[in-house]
Amino acid sequence: MFEDGMSYPVRGDWIGRTIIGGLLFIFSVLLIPLFFVMGYLIRVLKSTAAGADEPPAFDEWGDLFVKGLVGTVISIIYSIIPFVVFGALGFVLFGVIGLAGSAGGDGGGLVAGFGFTAMLLLSLLFIPVVFAVYYMVPAALTNYAIEDNIGAAFDLETIKPILLSSEYVIAVLMPLVVAVVLWIATSILSITVIGLLLVPFLQFYGQVAIFRMFGTAFKTVANQTPAAASTAGTTAD
Repeated sequence: MFEDGMSYPVRGDWIGRTIIGGLLFIFSVLLIPLFFVMGYLIRVLKSTAAGADEPPAFDEWGDLFVKGLVGTVISIIYSIIPFVVFGALGFVLFGVIGLAGSAGGDGGGLVAGFGFTAMLLLSLLFIPVVFAVYYMVPAALTNYAIEDNIGAAFDLETIKPILLSSEYVIAVLMPLVVAVVLWIATSILSITVIGLLLVPFLQFYGQVAIFRMFGTAFKTVANQTPAAASTAGTTAD
């Protein structure tokens, strides 16, 4: 999976794609280009699940924009619920600590101590929640890419066996390795001005490789799972 993912971005007409992707990354400060990048990455997921060996082309820009916008919304929805819940709990605990501190006395100090402990535990629990969001979103985006329906991103019946598979676990961990490699390469390139200009193109390469790995894992598990396999097979036909 790792070798396939890393070689995938440079198959076919890779120079033209990389130039376009890198330029979109450069102008991502304008926000709109990011939707095109996300749309392209979703197209990578779809073509990978359909069995394509080469990356898709940059075409049908309207479709890329729409897919990228929807993909961004899906990512936000998956992220916002735990963030809101933890934010609300943190706000309540912060209020309790404040009231206890203003009350004073041994009872107030005890409540404040409990509040600080609870805040610390809440902060520690937030780490696995963030990882859970990171873990679920690629599978949700892949199912959306296959079905071309935003509701598919929240179809837990189809997504659950993917999430519980060893192939998907590997696909989630591999990007961490890619991220380290990219960080080292970016640090080296950033030493010179010319190298710094190449960073966005390297980042695009890395994202395409990572999404290829996610798509490959989804496709592998889908072929082993009757419900998911029928979904992927229908789309591929």
